[in-house]
Amino acid sequence: MNLLVTGGTGQLGRAITRLGSAQHQITAPGSAELDATDARAVASAIAESRPDLVIHAGAMTDVDGCEHDPKLAHRINGLGTQNVAAASASAGTPIVYVSTNFVFDGSLERPYLEFDTPNPISLYGASKLAGEHAVSSLNPQHYIVRTAMVYDETGHNFVNSMLRLATQHPKLTIVDDQYGNPTYAGDLALGILQLIQSGAFGTYHVTNAGTASWHEWAVKIFELSGVETPTEPIPGSQFKRAATPPANGVLDNMAAAGLGIELPHWHDALERYLHRRSELAG
Repeated sequence: MNLLVTGGTGQLGRAITRLGSAQHQITAPGSAELDATDARAVASAIAESRPDLVIHAGAMTDVDGCEHDPKLAHRINGLGTQNVAAASASAGTPIVYVSTNFVFDGSLERPYLEFDTPNPISLYGASKLAGEHAVSSLNPQHYIVRTAMVYDETGHNFVNSMLRLATQHPKLTIVDDQYGNPTYAGDLALGILQLIQSGAFGTYHVTNAGTASWHEWAVKIFELSGVETPTEPIPGSQFKRAATPPANGVLDNMAAAGLGIELPHWHDALERYLHRRSELAG
């Protein structure tokens, strides 16, 4: 397939290009090359590349930054997505929109299914949900893919931050009452590449298997990395930040599993990430 991937320089965009290029022709501009908030530029890019499918991975993912600048958050995640959805629909091209567990409020006592009602409690979640609405209303040929806690070897993410902070502090305090599915960008990319082969449009949750709190995740990162920095679990109420994450951000991958798309456990993914990270550093 000929794929156009927005946000091509981001964690997921890089992973899709790296893992999908052997099978697909991929054009993956970064935001500096393709500004999704520019409707004419988006329409022109789609007209020029004539993709078989668009993967809209570009987004403002700075969760706290969205709280500080709501207009920018909605401009990028809402309007930008609306532009991509409209242009892809006009071209008769299917779209994959990458969304987030932050569209839920975290109040359920079980993992969130694809068909549970979103109710975001942060600007980030609200802006990403606005993108979901734009995609579902403008382009009937759509895949909405929600994911959580994404990381890769070189991006700005929780895993890389923990490994850096462990070298700078004698002890770390980490939130232990907010849960989700740690998801390796490489596995997420493969899951999306499988999904687009199915032709089964709809809403999907695609994450690595298993769940963890931020503290549990950090403990496993340090264990597998041989890091001995001690950690102290704390409630989220003691960690001051602009945004309020869902306490329960765990996603159930029911719909994708029904298509045979099931990602490995996050422990396995983390081991592979650390191995590749070491190779890249060496």
